[in-house]
Amino acid sequence: YGGIKKYQWTTIPLELRGVVCRVTQDGVETVDVRIGDKPGDPLFVISDLLIHLATEQMGKTLQKGIAAEDMNILVGSKPSESDVETSDKIKLWVMEYLNREYGITEEDFLSAELSCVPAFHASDIGFDRSFVGAYGHDDRVCSYPAATALLDLEGTPEKTAMAILVDKEEIGSDGVTGMQSHFFDTLVADLCRADGTLYGECIERSTCLSADVCNAFDPNYPSVSEKRNDARANCGVALVKYTGSRGKSGSSDATAELMAKMRYAFNKNGVIWQTGQLGKVDQGGGGTVAMFMANRNIDTVDCGVPVLCMHAPFEVIAKLDLFAAYNAFKVFYNM
Repeated sequence: YGGIKKYQWTTIPLELRGVVCRVTQDGVETVDVRIGDKPGDPLFVISDLLIHLATEQMGKTLQKGIAAEDMNILVGSKPSESDVETSDKIKLWVMEYLNREYGITEEDFLSAELSCVPAFHASDIGFDRSFVGAYGHDDRVCSYPAATALLDLEGTPEKTAMAILVDKEEIGSDGVTGMQSHFFDTLVADLCRADGTLYGECIERSTCLSADVCNAFDPNYPSVSEKRNDARANCGVALVKYTGSRGKSGSSDATAELMAKMRYAFNKNGVIWQTGQLGKVDQGGGGTVAMFMANRNIDTVDCGVPVLCMHAPFEVIAKLDLFAAYNAFKVFYNM
């Protein structure tokens, strides 16, 4: 996922999601696995020490209290009734179940991508129901409205509009599905060639909103935030001129001209917006895909929904901010 607080992931209900690519006599077959999201499905859990025996654990820092290698998932305890000779009858029962339900063998795990994710449903938060709590707000609350705003446009926009949904942002945007992949360049080059346009001229005349969440000011932890500059929940979508670590390291830093263009467009069209930054300069930091778009010579600025409890199994956003993001993206596509 990227950076997580490991202690937050113990003793919570988990679902199993992903794909397994089976090797058969006829080739490769992809099997979708989703266990835990349907009524009556079993769930999974990572156990933690009972408080009565946790004296040593409680003396450790939060970072070291739960070791990554100890985050083993509880999947069963029932021994197989098979006559197969094995030292681990419980493992055999699990493999028999997976084979029966999905046709999976143990060797198929070599070509599998499986993840345990929190089994929390999205919920209204607060007496006034102004917040939404769920797993994975980062970055569903930006990618979904970015896509729906494009699909909801009335007619064809004057300029070509694209919503690019990419993977691996939390671990550097590498790989064929990340923003550092050349798939985007190939796509735009193909469009330019079909239109008789020079690729370089198309790119340099383009503008990008890097749709990613930012931190919302949390009154429980004011010491890490810049109170005058951090975004606030329920105050609109946030324009973030720069992210980065220890200031602007690893950031694209949007131009003043682009910030002014977005201000003008948002104000003219009634978008509720604010500015934000990623906490105090010396507290850490983080980045987005903005720098990878800017490095392509595309004028880019971050724009997204402020989030409380970012990267936790249960994140919180304000409904108003989500709707403001949708409106902001819709305005952008028509600029």
